[in-house]
Amino acid sequence: MAEPSASVPSTVEDPILTEAKKRVAETFDTFDHESNKTIDVREVGTIVRALGCYPSEADLADIIAEVEEEEPTGFVRYEKFEPVLCRILLERRFQPASEEQLLKAFKVLDVDKKGHLTKDEVAKAMKEEGEPFTDDEFAEMWKAAVQDGKQLFMYHDFVPSMLEENKPNVT
Repeated sequence: MAEPSASVPSTVEDPILTEAKKRVAETFDTFDHESNKTIDVREVGTIVRALGCYPSEADLADIIAEVEEEEPTGFVRYEKFEPVLCRILLERRFQPASEEQLLKAFKVLDVDKKGHLTKDEVAKAMKEEGEPFTDDEFAEMWKAAVQDGKQLFMYHDFVPSMLEENKPNVT
């Protein structure tokens, strides 16, 4: 009996790729308001984050450049979007930080080991390091992060809520 040829391509798609395609399609369709397999380019970041990926603004600009038409129209077609996002998902790129990583970062800022940060300490880090927050972004973040009247950022309490927000809302 002849053995099957090793060069015959499989017609069965990888289940992980199938799941990635399904997630990308479902999320894309949510933002395809005209049901014409296009989305507004301004929605790309929202879709990428809904899929559980958190690229920097520079990385997001690269993703947009990759999925946009050569002559930008302000819209992104599904057939250009899907392979790029599937690749990102399969490569597990732009994964959110772990609780341990976030706590370690906040502890670096907490030089006096108080277990909390002041508004000025957080503002300095958020507005001057990495991808700086605008004043409005910082004000919104501070309002969400500080629930008590002490106006202190209790990072041990806040980190779990950050992780909860990072969970993709698309299955």
